[in-house]
Amino acid sequence: MNTLKLDHIGIAVEKIDAALPVWEGILSLPLHGIEEVADQKVKTAFMPIGESEIELLESTDPEGPIGKFLAAKGQGVHHLAFRVANIEAALAELKAKGVRLIDETPRYGAGGARIAFIHPKATGGVLVELCERA
Repeated sequence: MNTLKLDHIGIAVEKIDAALPVWEGILSLPLHGIEEVADQKVKTAFMPIGESEIELLESTDPEGPIGKFLAAKGQGVHHLAFRVANIEAALAELKAKGVRLIDETPRYGAGGARIAFIHPKATGGVLVELCERA
């Protein structure tokens, strides 16, 4: 699998507006933009840091994945996302290795990225996202 870099770190927050003073104010990270991804029931805010980004994740529905995460675990790191050159090839390789996946085919995430998640049971409890950007 051609893993290129750490793309972003996803952090679940109750409200993006309430979290921004920490990330923008204390850490001086610039807000790149806020976007809603309706099919994932989430609003995201990206803040670049070097060649990676911090992604704040606010649930738009308590039954969505971020809503459930917040209810169970509270605010905090939700996932690590790794940029891959070819997401289909990466998923095929992981399937061939018998790695448990949440997504066997890519879907679209924030910023038009094609994404897929590896099940945390396959990665020692860490939710890992694969991300391909044009």
